[in-house]
Amino acid sequence: MESIRNFIIETTGLPPETLTKIFVSLVIIIFLWLAQLGILRLVWRQTKSVKTRYQWRRSLSFIIPLIGIVLIISVWVQAFRQFGAFLGLFSAGLAIALKDPLTNIAGWFFIVIRKPFVVGDRIQIADFSGDVVDIRMFQFTLLEIGNWVDADQSTGRIIHLPNAKVFLKAQANYSTGFEYIWNEVPVTITFESNWEKAKKILQEIIDNHAEHISTEAERQIFEASKSYMIYYRHLTPIVYTKVIDFGVKLTIRYLCNPRKRRGSENDIWQDVLTQFSKHSDIDLAYPTTRFYTLGESQKGTPS
Repeated sequence: MESIRNFIIETTGLPPETLTKIFVSLVIIIFLWLAQLGILRLVWRQTKSVKTRYQWRRSLSFIIPLIGIVLIISVWVQAFRQFGAFLGLFSAGLAIALKDPLTNIAGWFFIVIRKPFVVGDRIQIADFSGDVVDIRMFQFTLLEIGNWVDADQSTGRIIHLPNAKVFLKAQANYSTGFEYIWNEVPVTITFESNWEKAKKILQEIIDNHAEHISTEAERQIFEASKSYMIYYRHLTPIVYTKVIDFGVKLTIRYLCNPRKRRGSENDIWQDVLTQFSKHSDIDLAYPTTRFYTLGESQKGTPS
């Protein structure tokens, strides 16, 4: 071993202290790499949860390198002290040149510590909406929803956003704090329709679909009120009435899971069409234009 060490010193021309530090640094890197592999293998054996595995892998990918950096710096700290002034100037220049990447790192710390959103949350930031599928040191990733697709369903596109966005744009979280959103389904009937009967039918339909959500929503609001000033007086589904240009607008308002919005609208509309078809005095309305021809024998003929 001694002969090998002497051979390396003669070949490289490096002092023995430097070679020792290089060797210790390599040992630290190899040890931490093996430790990470061992922990991940243990986690893989203990759980089949994709989310749990992802969280362990992401956490270790941050923690292990950080530990390695600290340990290696402690090995080389004496050498760094000799170049203190140079490193100070170099760091200042580097901070200016790497302003955006450093802001993204600051954004990552904000996301990890403050947790405005976590992996699995559905959020909207600026003009982008989607499910958070990954959070890294410089960017986070969304599985896009909406855009050209109705009712907040996935488009299939992956959107990568810099972490600095959290400092510049407002974020809306569909999931954290209160897991339900208010959704509205407008149903417009003609002026000639029996609007009171139609409203009663709609109330019965929405009660069957969403009444059970109110109890769970009340519990969640109580929990969310510990962190946010969230207060709702009415959580039960309701039907509002409004007169518009071409009919009576009956708006169904109810709580639903944001990921089940389109499915709930589909179920509600199917029931609405089925029930309205049973009543001859209820007709759906749509925008129309009427033209009248004046005459002595008739006041007007709409067309």
